[in-house]
Amino acid sequence: MPPERSGEAAHFRALESLYAAAPINHLFESRLQIAGPGVARIHFDVDERYFHAAGAAHGTSYFKLLDDAAFYAINSLVTDRFMLTTQFNLLFTRPLSAGPVVAEGRWISGKRRVFVGDARLIDAEGEEAARGTGTFMRSRIALATLPGYSRS
Repeated sequence: MPPERSGEAAHFRALESLYAAAPINHLFESRLQIAGPGVARIHFDVDERYFHAAGAAHGTSYFKLLDDAAFYAINSLVTDRFMLTTQFNLLFTRPLSAGPVVAEGRWISGKRRVFVGDARLIDAEGEEAARGTGTFMRSRIALATLPGYSRS
């Protein structure tokens, strides 16, 4: 196996594949990048499909991106089980209009059963549009059993 497909790097690439295979991500066309242990980024282009009636991104877009970024930052540290979001708090700081955004997630604490992660949503001008903090726990679902998660 090439070095980039073994160990930690293989886990990161498998998580990126798992993310891409999730049906919801056919609605929210986005790309996950695991930058390192406990760090994840989601790249997304906001367009009018995600707007509410007043012409800015609906809160579901904020939640989806922030939860996913924090979740995958946490799951980058857990190689055997799929994590579950048990709680997530959002703070909206500015409306998002059309354009590229990046959700940056990171692990804060926890290494056994319950983990804490946070994420921030950065707009095309480099301004923070929202942030969120959540708790995540190990599920009984083995990563290796999920379609899309493959270390080969």
